[in-house]
Amino acid sequence: MSSLKQFNLARTSLLTYIQELDEEALDYQSKYFNNTIRWHIGNTLLVNEKLLFVSQKKSQKIPEHYAKLFSSDINVSDWSEEPPSLEQLIEDLVNQQNRINSFDELFWKSNVKFKVPYGYVETHGDLLIMLSHRESELLGKIKGMKQVNDHK
Repeated sequence: MSSLKQFNLARTSLLTYIQELDEEALDYQSKYFNNTIRWHIGNTLLVNEKLLFVSQKKSQKIPEHYAKLFSSDINVSDWSEEPPSLEQLIEDLVNQQNRINSFDELFWKSNVKFKVPYGYVETHGDLLIMLSHRESELLGKIKGMKQVNDHK
């Protein structure tokens, strides 16, 4: 399976699942998890944007304030502004997926210009595989969070 197919499988699975969530499920803060489902969705969007579009003119960029909401060192308790709606996050994820799919084969074969802390990542294709794996793990976490939330 190509790295792009793997990414599209992971992203489509994530989108399919989160479309069924309600706002209450998105924002429930369980004592068992360090952040909410909404934060995890936004963090995935932010991390993919930062790593894949670091030097690309194709990036339409996600809103600047997403970094203040979804960076890895931020908790929802730190939020001082209203987070985006689920509909907005879904739209942003779909737009990002389309931009990722518009990269040509040369881009996926080109080397990344930074050190990635996870595993063996040399090319943008390797990076996409790592991000796809991360997104699949996130979907599993979101499903677990939803189960905990349903039993509160």
